[in-house]
Amino acid sequence: MAENFHEVRFPASLSFGSTGGPERLTEIVTLASGHEERNARWAHGRRRYDAGLGLRSLDDVHATIAFFEARMGRLYGFRWRDWSDSKSCAPSGQPTPLDCGIGVGDGARVAFQLCKTYASGPAVYERPIAKPVAGTVRIAVAGVELADGSEFALDPTTGQVTLASAPGPGETVTAGFEFDVPVRFDTDRIAVNLAAFEAGEIPSIPIVEVRV
Repeated sequence: MAENFHEVRFPASLSFGSTGGPERLTEIVTLASGHEERNARWAHGRRRYDAGLGLRSLDDVHATIAFFEARMGRLYGFRWRDWSDSKSCAPSGQPTPLDCGIGVGDGARVAFQLCKTYASGPAVYERPIAKPVAGTVRIAVAGVELADGSEFALDPTTGQVTLASAPGPGETVTAGFEFDVPVRFDTDRIAVNLAAFEAGEIPSIPIVEVRV
């Protein structure tokens, strides 16, 4: 999959005005009694966006077409900043090394996958993070922050963190970070009507999350 993904971000200034968010695939069967049986077909949500609403000028359209052509339409994936959900904390906050648990030490394990925790009431969902933003990741073991480079290393293309030494048994590994969403264009065609654009009609440019 890596060969079909470009480690480049869609211009953040253009994604800022976009619409979109997560979707789930839930199978629902209504029984003869009227009760329902529900089954989640996906373990993880999938995000969809429309980049068209972020375009405000013809220069924006030009930049988007250039980006689209460089990705060859739907062929190559790329990074996308979801302004409503791009940090391990709330959008208005700053990531801390204690934001999300990413594993527990056993005295031997040194590799941990970044993930973001979503909690509401008794329910907790852990979302794997494959495209962290380099330079924003902070790691702590048992509440003590580690030094980037000397005490841990990050692969920003996968979200895997490798510690210089294995945490002791039972020691919690936590992380804070900013991240992008791996996506691709969900169309091989961008149709722009210049007269309509000047009049306020915005072209639809669908974007869909990909598994990496």
